[in-house]
Amino acid sequence: MEKERQVLVILPHPDDEAFGISGTLATHIKQGTPVTYACLTLGEMGRNLGNPPFATRESLPKIRKKELLASAQAIGIKDLRMLGFRDKTVEFEDEEKLADLFSNMIDELNPSLVITFYPGYSVHPDHEATGRAVVRAVKRIPKEKRPKLHCIAFSNNCEEELGQPDIVHHIHDSVKEKLGSMGAHRSQTGFFFDEMVKRYEQGDPDTVKRVEIERFWSYKWDD
Repeated sequence: MEKERQVLVILPHPDDEAFGISGTLATHIKQGTPVTYACLTLGEMGRNLGNPPFATRESLPKIRKKELLASAQAIGIKDLRMLGFRDKTVEFEDEEKLADLFSNMIDELNPSLVITFYPGYSVHPDHEATGRAVVRAVKRIPKEKRPKLHCIAFSNNCEEELGQPDIVHHIHDSVKEKLGSMGAHRSQTGFFFDEMVKRYEQGDPDTVKRVEIERFWSYKWDD
């Protein structure tokens, strides 16, 4: 994995970092690269309240905030920024103002790499809105000075339209941190996490692949 100067991650929900990029982030940190994670919401509209319920709509944000903090600690992230937007409303925010916010962070941190969702290929409206605003912010920078923009995509048509991911990280040496991140989000992962870890430890090929391989697409600029 290429050594970066600074990595800036911008995602909308607690646990967005856990599944597809936590091993990558942990590896960057082990290489001595500072990682800043800007999380827009506390996932307060998450569907999983348990059966029987372990949380109410009012108590869930507090639970998910603690989980987010624990996930960041597991990965090794020291600069976690909770931006205070409301879950499932990011799509209704003024995109220009969101881009201004992200531009300010880019100016402050001068990252060599920015990670977010690929607009059009990330399914959830909050994912899409966040990715669009990040792209807008990065596009303001002259081409020769832009940080790399690596995007997460998982829609059914992403490989058909984008091609195969051009960044593939094998994060075997950071599995401990990744499982720590995923396990931290128990409110959302508790119903499958223990079984997944069991299958991973037994060497199930599909589970090993899902855990140890993280994929990104470089954003394709049209200018």
